[in-house]
Amino acid sequence: MNLIYNSDQYSVVEFVPDDGRDALRFGGYEIMDKACRKEIFIGGTLAEAFRKNVEDLIATQPTEEDIDAFLGNYDVLMSQPVLLH
Repeated sequence: MNLIYNSDQYSVVEFVPDDGRDALRFGGYEIMDKACRKEIFIGGTLAEAFRKNVEDLIATQPTEEDIDAFLGNYDVLMSQPVLLH
């Protein structure tokens, strides 16, 4: 697991692919909204699309505000409360 982004608003942890665990067969990402204290884990096809969108975003040399706005698109999917972090 690698912390790949951390701002005042969001943090993103990348989980590398793990053939021994079905949920991580393709890897995944945990996105946490610190202010709302909610998070989501995405894997599979959604994780692949997230990775591609992040690569496209990084190519534009975004500001922290740009990245946070991008991650804000995932707020509606976050339903898991953050209990331990």
